[in-house]
Amino acid sequence: MLLSKVPEVTVWFWVIKILCTTVGESFADWINMTLGVGLTTTALIFTGVLVVVMGWQLRLDRYVPFVYWLAVVVVSVTGTLYTDILTDNLGVPLALSTSVFAAALVVVFGIWYSREKTLSIHSINTVPRELFYWLAVLVTFALGTAAGDWTLELTGWGPGVSVLLPAGLIAAVALGWRLGANPVLAFWLAYILTRPLGANLGDWLGSPKSDGGLGLGTAWTSVIFLVAILATVGYLTISHNDVLEDYDRTHTPTVTTNRVRERVMLAYYVVVAVVAAVVLAIAAAQPHTAPAAEEETGSAPVTTTFTPGQATAHFTPAEVATFRTITRDTLAKVQAGDQAGAAARITDLETAWDHDQAGLEPMDSTAWHYLDARIDEALTAVRADNPDPVTEAQRLTTLRGDLK
Repeated sequence: MLLSKVPEVTVWFWVIKILCTTVGESFADWINMTLGVGLTTTALIFTGVLVVVMGWQLRLDRYVPFVYWLAVVVVSVTGTLYTDILTDNLGVPLALSTSVFAAALVVVFGIWYSREKTLSIHSINTVPRELFYWLAVLVTFALGTAAGDWTLELTGWGPGVSVLLPAGLIAAVALGWRLGANPVLAFWLAYILTRPLGANLGDWLGSPKSDGGLGLGTAWTSVIFLVAILATVGYLTISHNDVLEDYDRTHTPTVTTNRVRERVMLAYYVVVAVVAAVVLAIAAAQPHTAPAAEEETGSAPVTTTFTPGQATAHFTPAEVATFRTITRDTLAKVQAGDQAGAAARITDLETAWDHDQAGLEPMDSTAWHYLDARIDEALTAVRADNPDPVTEAQRLTTLRGDLK
């Protein structure tokens, strides 16, 4: 038996949990796409980091804020990457991966409960229980990623709107807990929902303003949230406000429950789930544009044909010249064997194109979508896990011709 290896579930717990999810998502995107490392390589890197950090966490005999929350960040990134690999590299539908991860979580909880007779995080004071806990956390991140992405795929919601559903569901779960719902059930429901909330919050902050975001970019979003995490963890390290043993000595439970009330609140959660499903069904039935796929998945096939120079005929020459210059520079770096430089340079094209979307698309929507697909093809080729210089050169040469 050890001292508790996890923190008390206070408001600080949820604040850091959301911060960790957001910075994990943004940091992984920065390494994967901005630095051009690639999805598979990024996943391998973080798997190695996960092994090291989890080894550190398991060797401790009590809760240490820095190590615990570092483990949460790394598990967040790793679980997200595993889901992205299934979706982007292996083509597994999000509906299927969501169902599989949900079933896997049920299995983990079933084995955990049959062995330990409890799923409460207040009982994480033995090595087996801690192993079950971290396995469940990993699966919840993968499930939250798949469910969140599936929701966006169904609805086509933008970064800002997409924050509202998980935030509303978490509020409903918290209300149920306050009214007497089973605290263990409420905890794990909220824990799963914080994953899409944190990821959508990160997308909202980092996405270009033309896409409905705040335009901070993944790098700045990661830095801001990382500083917030470090400040909060530093405060908790000094104050010990989230140490379970200290908390239990100084606080009394604020929520009481009984079996009858738990059953009533379980029915309430079912109603909330039905309402959420109806909202998603209504949103999915509305005309909308599907969210843009990640570059690794490729873009939709180009069905419209333009002659060189025709696609840019209605666009501002200065903006087109900028796109053409970046494309030429990227092609030169590919031909020189500078893959890292090419990946960095083509990010400038992505940024400039997204920035100018609001002005260009109304000028000629058909041409804009045509060029957007061509740019996505070039991005996919340059950012591939194993880039082929011939394919990269072909895509960039084609794009340069379209930008005349």
